[in-house]
Amino acid sequence: MNIGSAWDLLVGKVMGWGRDFVLLLPNLAVAVAVLVGFWLLANLARNLLRRLLRRVSHSEQVNRVLSQTVFLALLAAGLFIALGILGLQKTVASLLAGAGILGLALGFAFQDIAANLMAGIYISIEHPFRAGHLIESKDILGVVRRIHLRWTEIRAPEGQVVLVPNKQVFENPITNYSATGQRRVDIKAGVSYGDDLEKVRRVALQAVEAVSTRKLDTEVELFFQELGESSVNLVVRFWIDFNSRQSDWLAARSEAIVRLKRAFDENGITIPFPTRTLDVPALKDPKDSKDSNDSKDRKTLLSVL
Repeated sequence: MNIGSAWDLLVGKVMGWGRDFVLLLPNLAVAVAVLVGFWLLANLARNLLRRLLRRVSHSEQVNRVLSQTVFLALLAAGLFIALGILGLQKTVASLLAGAGILGLALGFAFQDIAANLMAGIYISIEHPFRAGHLIESKDILGVVRRIHLRWTEIRAPEGQVVLVPNKQVFENPITNYSATGQRRVDIKAGVSYGDDLEKVRRVALQAVEAVSTRKLDTEVELFFQELGESSVNLVVRFWIDFNSRQSDWLAARSEAIVRLKRAFDENGITIPFPTRTLDVPALKDPKDSKDSNDSKDRKTLLSVL
């Protein structure tokens, strides 16, 4: 092939590309318009969704992730439609297949992270608890400080900060002590069998009713629970206003115990100690034991002789 033929072939190839590009200009303009339109739509949807999520979720991280996910999904949809308009269906199919394989691989590799992420989104939307609530989950007690995407930050009464994975919180029972704004205090005690139980009831109720933090619109309750081995066991119950301070509940219980013990002492009501009866077998006289041993020794000596 001479230089002239090669040049003609190259010029023909370039001219063909030029014709194809000119023919593709309308489709290219439409594809660009579609891509710009989807970009504007994605921005609008992201802003609207973020405003709506702020009404149901107090986690800014969750709101940002969900709104950004919708933005990227709409933008990807616009890109695929634009590629389809340009006649690049094979490219679209390849991209979709690659995205599917990549998503499957990432799903297996980061399944724990994904589980914690989904649990965090659910907790932020459903509100089983909020920041400032005192909760207990799987032997972890403390005040919720913040709900992150992967974990829930809890401050224990002793001062430690515990990061609990959201998956663990989601899969285990949650006790929310702050949800109702009130909490019950139970005081268990035992009185002697010789005490008048009606007097015990009257004295105990009067003592606990004087607790300074007791809710005045609720009654103090007393129930005799069982006839124990050395006492008649009872429980006194009352309610206090409660938000998230564990110390408030502990202080109310401590005051009630002090008042109940003082009232029992002043009225001659006995809180008995547990008693046990031990049967000890009688021991033999050491002399008898010695004589018996001597007799055994004599019998052994005779048998040898």
